[in-house]
Amino acid sequence: MKFGVVIFPGSNCDHDTYHVISKVIGQPVDFIWHKETDVDRFDAIILPGGFSYGDYLRSGAIARFSPVMKSVVEFANDGGFVLGICNGFQILCESGLLPGALLRNRDLKFICEHVNVRVEQTNTIFTAAYQPGQVLSLPIAHGEGNYFCDEATLAELETEGRVMFRYSAADGQITDEANPNGSLRNIAGICNRQRNVLGLMPHPERAAESMLGCKDGRAMFLSMADALVQLLKARA
Repeated sequence: MKFGVVIFPGSNCDHDTYHVISKVIGQPVDFIWHKETDVDRFDAIILPGGFSYGDYLRSGAIARFSPVMKSVVEFANDGGFVLGICNGFQILCESGLLPGALLRNRDLKFICEHVNVRVEQTNTIFTAAYQPGQVLSLPIAHGEGNYFCDEATLAELETEGRVMFRYSAADGQITDEANPNGSLRNIAGICNRQRNVLGLMPHPERAAESMLGCKDGRAMFLSMADALVQLLKARA
């Protein structure tokens, strides 16, 4: 089993993610430079948060043309596990692996704070270790986290159960006050139809150890590792 963490010029959560995978959940992991095209050695790929080059045009708009992204798209279409966090979520939307777009925050300000996020679905390899309706405390740090899509896409996401996370109050209530960036229907994370690609704005890698004050994000990486173990056993 091996995880890969993509590095784009400007990434700033790549080492955080690497640390969580290698030291916290104890799994093999390598960095993938954005100009690499060979990802065959990986079983799961993570696009970390940060600021990829070209974000001044639109977040992820240029990074999606990096050589590695063609390989990541092929990897995902072949069933590989892909997780995009914050800027990674933006890149997944720009590359067409996830629908919709991330717009400027409602108040046009960068937001860096802990928020509550309710788990909507647990039938993916990313969320299987959580409970439906569980409320997580996770940090956000973004200026363009306002998720938007057209009505037809929203209807598909809702009816197909592809909204994975919503911003919520501490008691799990979905309110406008709990929505930090104005996201449509409080959406904080979605998956693709095949449920092997997940994008979310909150940072689970920044909430994976007790010393950070919260470890609600650790289960996401453990869930991925457990799913890979089962997959590799099935292939053996």
